Amino acid sequence: MSAEYVGGRAAPWSVPVVLHEPDPDWPRRYERDAAQVREALGDVALAVDHVGSTSVPGLPAKPVIDILLQVPDPADEDAYVPELVGLGYWLQIREPDWLEHRVLYQRVERGNPHDINLHVLAPDSGREEVERLLGLRDWLRSHDEDRDRYAAEKRRLAARRWRYVQEYADAKSGVIEEILAKVAQSSR
Repeated sequence: MSAEYVGGRAAPWSVPVVLHEPDPDWPRRYERDAAQVREALGDVALAVDHVGSTSVPGLPAKPVIDILLQVPDPADEDAYVPELVGLGYWLQIREPDWLEHRVLYQRVERGNPHDINLHVLAPDSGREEVERLLGLRDWLRSHDEDRDRYAAEKRRLAARRWRYVQEYADAKSGVIEEILAKVAQSSR
C-alpha cells in the first residue's frame, strides 16, 4: 500500500508526541467543524463523524480533531476538495491503493483555530474501515477498562521520541487490534 503525499512528504525529524488531558471543548469543536463541512458539501457529505481519541470522553489525545467524511467516491476529488479548500483545508494524502482514502488537513500554523485531520472514505468500498473507526470509538466510549488500558499505552508510547508521528500511531496498533477483536466478538 502506498500513499501519495500531495506536495511531498515532510522530512523526518525527532518529534515528541504531546498528549493533552481530555478537553470538554473537543466535541464542540468537532460539531462546529462538521456543520461547516456538511453545509459546504450538501448531499455529497453522506456522513460526517467524530473519530479518533478526541471523540472519546476521558481519553488523552493529541489536540487534533479527527473527522471521518463519507462521500460517494473519494477519487472524485472535484466533487468535494474545492469546497473543503474554501474552508481552509488542503489535500495532504491520497491513497488510491487503499480504499481511495484521502486526508485533508487544517493546522493552527496556517491560521486555523485548531488542528483537524479530515479522513475521506466511501461507505461501500471503505465500509470495513468505517466500521472499524466507529466501532473502536463506540467501544471505548462505553468500556472504561479498555479506554483506560488504551490511555495507558498511549502515555507509555508518547514518552518516546518518534521520527514521524505515524510511527507512534503504528505502535498503538497492537492494543487497538485487541480491542477491535472484542468489538467483533460482541457483534457476533
